[in-house]
Order: sequence, then structure tokens, then C-alpha cells
Amino acid sequence: MLRLAKLLNSRGFYITFVNTEFNHHRLIRARGPKSVVGLEDFQFRTIPDGLPPSNKDATQDIPQLCDSLTKNGLPPFLNLINTLNESPDCPSVTCIVSDGVTSFTLDAADQLGIPEVVFFTTSACGFMAYCQYAQLVHRGLFPLTDESQITNGFLEKELEWVPGMKNIRLRDFPSFVRTTDPNDIMVNYNILQTKNASRAKAVVLNTYDDLEREVLDAIKQKFEHVATIGPLQLIEQGLKKPELKSIGSSLWKEDDASTAWLNGRAPNSVLYVNFGSITVLSKQQLLEFAWGLASSGHCFLWIIRPDLVGGDSAVLPEEYLTEVEGRAKMVGWCSQERVLAHPAVGGFLTHCGWNSTLEGISEGVPMICWPFFAEQQTNCRYVCAHWEMGLEIEGEVMREKVAEVVKVLMEGERGKEMRKRALEWKEKAHSAANPGGSSYQNLEFLINQILLKN
Repeated sequence: MLRLAKLLNSRGFYITFVNTEFNHHRLIRARGPKSVVGLEDFQFRTIPDGLPPSNKDATQDIPQLCDSLTKNGLPPFLNLINTLNESPDCPSVTCIVSDGVTSFTLDAADQLGIPEVVFFTTSACGFMAYCQYAQLVHRGLFPLTDESQITNGFLEKELEWVPGMKNIRLRDFPSFVRTTDPNDIMVNYNILQTKNASRAKAVVLNTYDDLEREVLDAIKQKFEHVATIGPLQLIEQGLKKPELKSIGSSLWKEDDASTAWLNGRAPNSVLYVNFGSITVLSKQQLLEFAWGLASSGHCFLWIIRPDLVGGDSAVLPEEYLTEVEGRAKMVGWCSQERVLAHPAVGGFLTHCGWNSTLEGISEGVPMICWPFFAEQQTNCRYVCAHWEMGLEIEGEVMREKVAEVVKVLMEGERGKEMRKRALEWKEKAHSAANPGGSSYQNLEFLINQILLKN
């Protein structure tokens, strides 16, 4: 969202970037008070999320947050816009760009008579899968009849009726549907958000046409305007407004030691391991990954967030640290784009969140996929089966399995093939984001034909 805001600002838009109070305070703690001072034409504002106050440096309970924003988001959001419209310090609000999963903002746009576009920060395949949740209910595939269906092969069923998504299995759908509860908050929330998307002037996606063409063609049958404007980080690299570089979005303090450590390594020799900002491991999973990485024999850079292990700080045993000394580096957080772009990095063990997946694609890095929740399962399927640039760790995490896939990716012929495919996707990503490319032109269309048309 912040990348898109910066791009719009560079094209002349006055930006008011609205965070929840909780995330605003996390941003300040991670990046310092200056991080939200903004610029003359770029300001930060907040609305409450309706949940009890918390100073925790950890992701909130997502179902609770979604439920609370649906019930409590609109009044403070409308109040904020009214305050902005009455303020002599900034121009009136003429359009809204909203996260696709905060569709209460569409009610505000309707009341004010201004255009709104919804930006779904998922992949196109993930978004399309969410759009099919109502069909899963209609066809009796949700809710599950009992818990055994999660493990007895029921989820392997291929669904032939999903537009633009060949050979998609039930297990490849965003994971919220793996429940027997018909009132599951996240399933019903996503049905509501994707339904409301048709009220927006456009659906915006951070992807590029060549990467997800079939599924995008199907999405374009459902929505009047679909603008693919990714990879956003590549378009952002061309920003001509240097002062925007000071505005960043990381909610964790970044450790620059990663780059210095990578500098001494041979090309394609290091596996980069990062499970993103939300995934939570059990202590046992942490140890299985740790010993699997150790016994692979390869160098690795592992990002271990303070809250990576549920209820605990992630502590590895002393004998483990001795075992991997000299070929492993563990840090709390890093600039992922910088790490993935480093020539020493030859593979990426990832949870398959869309930002991470797209950043890996943009740098041509093949992946080992361990999807955790939501549409990470869908992204994993596309990385491995459609884009042929990754391997999945299936089922329970076992150290032997981890070591084996690392060796396949980093040493074998199959790993070389995946690296070749990854570099092809990288080239196409850069072509789309360069001036004149499909994503670059779609951004121009979004600005001139949608946001500036009242």
C-alpha cells in the first residue's frame, strides 16, 4: 500500500496514508518518530481498529482484527475524511485507494460521491481463489463435514469448475476453508470483501500479466476494470523523487549485518530463509528446520523474528550454534529485497506470502515453499506447478526432508532448471515494470482514467 502511495505521490497526488493506530505505533517503534512525519504533500493519519489497546510488537489476531474493522471501521474513517476536508492545511479528498479487505471504505466513497479503487495485496491466483469461496459453500465443499477430511485425501480433489485455474485442488485454496465451522470469520469475511470489490471503480493487483495471464483473463470477466501494476518494488526503483525514499514500511528493525556477511560468499552459495512477518512456528518446527538446514551442508542466512515461535522467543541450543558456526548467519530482520538481489543468494526458503514470492520472482531466485496459511497455499501451487521455479515441503516438517529439498535446490540438475525458469520470470517482471511495459501502462491508466475521473 505504501509503495503505491509513493508512486501516486510522485505523479502529483497529495497523499494521506491511513494506518490503524496499532500499526502506526509499531512503525514508529521500528523506524523512529521521523518515519511518520511524512512530507509536505504526504501525511500519515490513523483510525482505531476497535480492539483493546496493545503495545505488543507482534501481529494481531487476524480474525479478530477483520471482524472488528468490519463493525467499527466506517465511523472513524468518515470522521477522518471530514476532518481532512475541513482542514486548511491540505486539499480535500478526491479519491480513495483502499486495501481490498477493508471494504467498509466503499461506503464512505459512496457517501462522498468520489471514486475508490480496491488494492488486493494478494496474487491474482490467491484473489481468484477467494472469489470462489461462495462457490465452495454453494457446492457443499465448505464447511468440511469432519476434521478427518483435512488429512484423509479429501483436499486432493481437483476442481474443474474454477475459471482460469487449471488442476487446482481443494488443498490449494486459501487455508481458511479447512474448518468444520460454517460461521468461520475469515471465510465469511473474504466472501464479503470479494463481493464488495465489484462496487469499486477498479480492482488493483500487484502482479504482472505474463505471470498470471489465464487467471487474470478470468478475473477480468468478473470485474469491469482490473489493473495489474506489479511488481511494485521494481516500478518504485524508478522514482524520480528522492525524498520519498525516506518513507518505509517495515514493522521490524532491520539489521544491516546480513549484507556484510553475504559479501564474503560465493555466487549462488547461500540459502536465504525467511518465513515473513506473520508465520508462527512451534518449538519443534523451529528445531526441525534448524537441524535440517545444518545437515544440508549449505551456507544459510536465517531471519528469526522475535515472535517467530508461539509464546516464546526463538532460542536455538548452544550445540546447534557450534555446529553451524562459520556457515550460518541468524538475524532478527533485514531488507529482504537487498538480500534477494545479492549474487551470493542461490535459493529462498519461504512461507510463500505474496510480497516474498513476488520479490523472489523479481530477483530470479528459485524457492523452497512451506506455506503457512491464507493464500500462501495457492501461491505455493503456482510457484511449483505453474512457474516451475520451486519445491514444496509437504506435510509435517522433518529435518531429513528439509535437508533433502535444500540439496535438490542448491546442488542438483533440477535446481539448475528451476534457477533457469526463475531468471526467465525475472526478465518478464522487469519488462512489465519498465517504462512502456504492461504494468507501467496499467498504472498510467489507473491514474488518468480512474482516479482523476470524478
